[in-house]
Amino acid sequence: MNLDKNDLKILNALQENSKITHKQLSLNLNLSTTAIYERIKKLERSGIIKNYQAVLDRRALGKELLVLSHIKLVKHSQQNISEFEKKIFSLNEVQECFHVSGDYDYILKMSFQNMDAYRDFMVNKLTTIPSIGSTHSLFVINEVKNEVGFRLE
Repeated sequence: MNLDKNDLKILNALQENSKITHKQLSLNLNLSTTAIYERIKKLERSGIIKNYQAVLDRRALGKELLVLSHIKLVKHSQQNISEFEKKIFSLNEVQECFHVSGDYDYILKMSFQNMDAYRDFMVNKLTTIPSIGSTHSLFVINEVKNEVGFRLE
């Protein structure tokens, strides 16, 4: 799908504030509200806009500890991959999971209230997955850049 300058402006505005009204967008972009509505519907139908959601502040929710864990499977088989990925979907502590190339098979992004909560998760949930061979965790000192969306030009 080819996106023009107005489509990009709409996408940027919606990423900044998904509750912005069609009327406000039309005023900002100098387009009719009908044109805005049609463009947004086109972007939704094409799959460029997948959904709308609230972005929560993890610290305000008491999740002070941000952890990235590298996971190596015992064996990189279809059965182990399937078992691991199915289990990861059931773990609420895991916000993101990436299947990667290199020395490890997966990288997990997780957040916890504190180190005790992290330890409990590792001992009682993550390391009980039989397909995991090893884990290596990194503790985030500071989030330098954390954006959910894409800045389009």
